[in-house]
Parts: sequence; structure tokens; C-alpha cells
Amino acid sequence: MIYAHTQSCAPAPQRGIGIVARIVSADAIWRQRRALAALDAGRLDDLGIGPAAATEEAARPVWDVPGHWRR
Repeated sequence: MIYAHTQSCAPAPQRGIGIVARIVSADAIWRQRRALAALDAGRLDDLGIGPAAATEEAARPVWDVPGHWRR
């Protein structure tokens, strides 16, 4: 007797990035913002960023990133 399969053998469509990639990305963003917060005024001036803007950026949560950073 031959049975017909009801499920497709095609892979499921990808929906964004996986959980591991999200965790790695969030960790990288957190580290970058902590590093930004640790820079002195001279280094921030070299980057063209004021202390207030650096403090504001460092205080943002890891999921709050510009749209062009997302895949």
C-alpha cells in the first residue's frame, strides 16, 4: 500500500534572524554603548559627539536601534 504524504518537503520560510543571532547582536550593542559611556570628553570630541548625546545613547535599551541596523 502506498501512502501519500500531506506535508511538503520544502524547508520552512525564514523569519528574520534566529535567537542566538539576536542574543549576540544585543550583547554587541550593549558592549558598544557601555564603551561609549566610558569615553572621556576628548575622545567624544574626536568622534564629534557631545557628552550629553553619548549619555543619552548609552542609556537606550539594547532593542532600541536605528532601522538600518536591523537585517
